[in-house]
Amino acid sequence: MQVRRVCQQYDLASLVADLDLPRGQWFISNVLLGRGPKSDLPRGVRIRKALEDLGPVFIKLGQALSTRPDLLPHDIAAELAKLQDQVPAFAPDQAMQIIKDTYGDGVDDIFESVDPNPLASASVAQVHAAVLKPGLALQGQSTEPGKDGDTHPNVIIKILRPGVKEVVKRDLEVMHFLAAKVQKHWSRGEQFKLQAVVQEYENTILGELDLRVEAANGARMGTNFEELNIIYVPRIYWDLTTRNVLVMERIYGTPMGNIGQLKAQGIDLKKLAADGVNVFFKQAFEDNFFHADMHPGNIFVSDSGRWIAIDFGIMGTLTNADKHYLAEILLGFFNRDYGRITRAHLRSGWIPQHTKAEEFELAVRLVCEPIFAKPLSQISFGKVLMELFQTVQKFEMPVQPQLVLLYKTLLNIEGLGRQLYPDLNLWDTAKPYLENWMKEQLSPKVFVQEVIEQWPQLRAEMQAALLKYRRTHTEEPPLTEPKQSTSNARYAMAGLFGLGLWGGHAAGYIAHLAAEPIAAVLIFISIIGLATR
Repeated sequence: MQVRRVCQQYDLASLVADLDLPRGQWFISNVLLGRGPKSDLPRGVRIRKALEDLGPVFIKLGQALSTRPDLLPHDIAAELAKLQDQVPAFAPDQAMQIIKDTYGDGVDDIFESVDPNPLASASVAQVHAAVLKPGLALQGQSTEPGKDGDTHPNVIIKILRPGVKEVVKRDLEVMHFLAAKVQKHWSRGEQFKLQAVVQEYENTILGELDLRVEAANGARMGTNFEELNIIYVPRIYWDLTTRNVLVMERIYGTPMGNIGQLKAQGIDLKKLAADGVNVFFKQAFEDNFFHADMHPGNIFVSDSGRWIAIDFGIMGTLTNADKHYLAEILLGFFNRDYGRITRAHLRSGWIPQHTKAEEFELAVRLVCEPIFAKPLSQISFGKVLMELFQTVQKFEMPVQPQLVLLYKTLLNIEGLGRQLYPDLNLWDTAKPYLENWMKEQLSPKVFVQEVIEQWPQLRAEMQAALLKYRRTHTEEPPLTEPKQSTSNARYAMAGLFGLGLWGGHAAGYIAHLAAEPIAAVLIFISIIGLATR
């Protein structure tokens, strides 16, 4: 009933006409949602206000959708980006009781002090400052706030909001119901996969309900950058972290958006901007795991000029196929090779094979060519990728959430970088990085490494296929040809081995083998040799 009341208040039923529903379904939707008084507010404002009235879980959905301009018109996405996940804090004595219940009688042996008033309060959890007992701080925390040094005992305690799980479960049921109805009856419902969008959101928010997930994300990112001095990730106190409570090192730094303060501190802004680009490409192409919420509120700068990241609730992952696709798209754009972009889309299988390559290439050209009229320092690669993504949807390309998250991350990094250093030119960093990465990925060394990594699985698959082959060829061969069956089996194994590799990295590698004929011959001999053992 609350959903219907809010929909009436902001006349959301009038927006149903934009979905091109069949007339019967349009009528039913109006009855279900209810027609309210006509509103003069822009549609984006009405949707934002409705989500705010519906509560924290819907607010978080709106925030998630604001990062998906592939799904929403620009005016709605921009308005949803204004949503703030801020709710009143729950009572201090309630927070303190949760901490006491978590650690029992040993709480006084762990914390020197805990501030009962939260530093911040959001829909899922709130954060309190605390100080550990002497000797409990992890080695490596800075001795003074803002300094990179030895150890300080200051931590934050993140506490899950009481009763939030029940609220989330109830609201998700409503979201799934609405998404299923719209997807079934909207002409473009299958293309935009609204049920998958809600499911993706459900996976994200359920992950936030287990604070160990955020802890694991932060620990993984910290490990990925352990050897690099360009970004700092606060340390996790695993022995003090549970499903409902997370203890993490408290960081100190200047908000990334406070340019005046950074200048006053003598921070090299050009280097800081370049470090951000390197952080992005390392996460995307080396780690296959990236911080997907790198807005200014989650990024700080240490006194020594390092990035500091917090809030690891939303992370993205990429497959090898995703990375190859992204690299082909970017390199095609850098070289104005729109045929390469077209072939990448066709190879990925994300657009129908009956798509006319010439029409697709023209659509890509119309997006990209006007960009080159601008100075390089003014080209936003994140925006180019988003516009390209929106264009190719006309060719029935399904939504790729993991790539949209990555594009949004690139937009955030670009925005922060150009705030710091307006002449930041991603071209100088991105093009050579991607060219070297592609060259390395197509090298025999990487190919052999992947063969070794995949060999246990491939061997098991070949043994299963050989067993199946023998069962389906039970007829005894003539005595004059005693080796025929074994020979056939060996060829079958060799073929299966090749097909197994083809499904991974080898497809891209073999496509470029003409440039390395000797490597091709050696690999072919290796495959036959393995099959005949």
